Amino acid sequence: MQVEAGELLKKIQYPADLRDLKEADLEQVCKELRQFIIDIVSVNGGHFAASLGVVELTVALHYALNTPYDQILFDVGHQAYGHKILTGRRDNFHTNRLIGGLSGFPKRSESEYDAFGVGHSSTSISAALGMAVASEYKGETDRQHVAIIGDGALTGGMAFEALNHAGIEKSNLLVILNDNCMSIDPNVGAMKEYLTSITTSKSYNRFRDDLVSVLSKISKNGPNAYGWAKKLEQSIKGTLLKNSNLFESLNFRYFGPVDGHDVNKLVKTIEDLKHINGPKLLHVVTVKGKGYALAEKDQTKWHAPGLFDKITGEIKKSISDKPQPPKYQDVFGHTLVELAEANDKIMGITPAMPSGSSMNIMMKAMPNRAFDVGIAEQHAVTFSAGLAAQGLVPFCNIYSSFMQRAYDQVIHDVALQNLNVVFCLDRAGLVGADGPTHHGAYDISFMRCVPNLVVSSPMNEEELRNLMFTSQLPDKGPFVIRYPRGNGVMPDWKLPFKEIPIGKGRKICDGEDIAILTFGHIGNEASKAIQKLSEDAIHPAHYDLRFAKPLDEDMLHEVFKKFNKVITVEDGCLPGGIGSAVLEFMVEHHYDADVTRLGIPDTIVEHGEQAELWQICGYDATGIEAAVRKLTKGIKTESLVG
Repeated sequence: MQVEAGELLKKIQYPADLRDLKEADLEQVCKELRQFIIDIVSVNGGHFAASLGVVELTVALHYALNTPYDQILFDVGHQAYGHKILTGRRDNFHTNRLIGGLSGFPKRSESEYDAFGVGHSSTSISAALGMAVASEYKGETDRQHVAIIGDGALTGGMAFEALNHAGIEKSNLLVILNDNCMSIDPNVGAMKEYLTSITTSKSYNRFRDDLVSVLSKISKNGPNAYGWAKKLEQSIKGTLLKNSNLFESLNFRYFGPVDGHDVNKLVKTIEDLKHINGPKLLHVVTVKGKGYALAEKDQTKWHAPGLFDKITGEIKKSISDKPQPPKYQDVFGHTLVELAEANDKIMGITPAMPSGSSMNIMMKAMPNRAFDVGIAEQHAVTFSAGLAAQGLVPFCNIYSSFMQRAYDQVIHDVALQNLNVVFCLDRAGLVGADGPTHHGAYDISFMRCVPNLVVSSPMNEEELRNLMFTSQLPDKGPFVIRYPRGNGVMPDWKLPFKEIPIGKGRKICDGEDIAILTFGHIGNEASKAIQKLSEDAIHPAHYDLRFAKPLDEDMLHEVFKKFNKVITVEDGCLPGGIGSAVLEFMVEHHYDADVTRLGIPDTIVEHGEQAELWQICGYDATGIEAAVRKLTKGIKTESLVG
């Protein structure tokens, strides 16, 4: 479906075209840009509310700055749709997040206007400071560097590390705090309360507005008068807010809060700030989902709603007349509550993803036992370790790709102390349209090399429940359970719990000539391949390993004694993955077999639907079938049935 841009927007291919317009035209540009985003996302899907909230800010930045020479960094990239549309990608924006199309996030290889790639949060200030220092070193003293960071991303420790460093540099850095009280879910923590105190202080805001006009007059009387006025402003700020300003205590010049939906005021403010040297912070208050009433009302639901009717707001979902399997995340959420009702030691922890991980189910049922700690994965892991050190059993649910940010804490604070923290790694493997910043490709490799860790993955919903049940039993130590984004395979999944012996896999079916060893949900693709192969009288054996660490050595001995042709399949990277573990076992025990490993290759896999990416990487049912046929070279066996 071709979407027509508005009269002004269609004239803008690049920011230079935007800057040719009159400032009086900017409000209309914002209206047209917001409508274009609504029109495209409603029919193609993608992130929604975040970009609507920064339309005016995006337009103002590209109007007031000389991009791409001046550099804008978004944190995180959910809010960059307007930026992409204004920077040469409007006509291709309908390909956003589709295979072979535009990335859903800023990407350096996609455009010179994307100064820094980002899919995880809290990175913008560090990167912008590095760029600012580099520009200063190269003598580019007129170059602007802007980091746009949400108040949710500001809860990440890395952002504070960057603020701490930036405050002692004199580099030309502007941090724009996009304050909307939201990340994906409502923000939590003391930082949220602090920002709220600033934005709701009537006396301070009234003083600030009066002071702006006074300072503009005083500054005409010379730099000394202006400097005196600024000292007065800082003093009164602290008095009116009852606390000294956090950002100014870190040597940032603080400006705001300002209305993030007044595009003309934003343009003037940004133009003024260009002429102030050193680190600055502009506090902008916005509404996530601005301009689409339903998104403003339910910002979590409309973060990434999928396809919807832009007129009625009805979100389009496929409806089946048969019972459908649930999402793995929902199996986790309901099972956690079920386990917690029987075990009062269980606690739930998530870093700012309660709805995405379904931890919100426990947060609603047991609010005193489930914690959203903000976008702070390192803290989430060590907080969990503290709970475990006192005899509790924390279930720490983190997306696989975000767990990368807390790897040291897993090793130092959990594994070395052998604490019973259960890590539930959601979105493990290839995740689809979010692409390489979110693919959970590496957790098998980086977890299985750590002593004391149990590393497991369920093939279906029943196995997930049983692994969760097993992990909270006494003396299980650090326990990792990885599972993918999306739905399982069992409509009737709520079965009685069974303990799974640690390090024990299971044989799905017997076979001849070749064995397929799978790890996790991707084993269902192997089952489909085996069904297809059986039509040609090819009957592989299928083993579900269940555990990457410890491996089921008894089962592997059985495999290598019987088969000299083996295929391993994993939804994870091949280097250091489950296939590597099987090869290590084979070498250590002096077996000789022809082994083919299927999984994520040693390259960056771009975005697309999960099934498309599995196919590209060669480990969907068709790829597994092809690998079996290649190894067996047409060998046919008698039917194993009857």
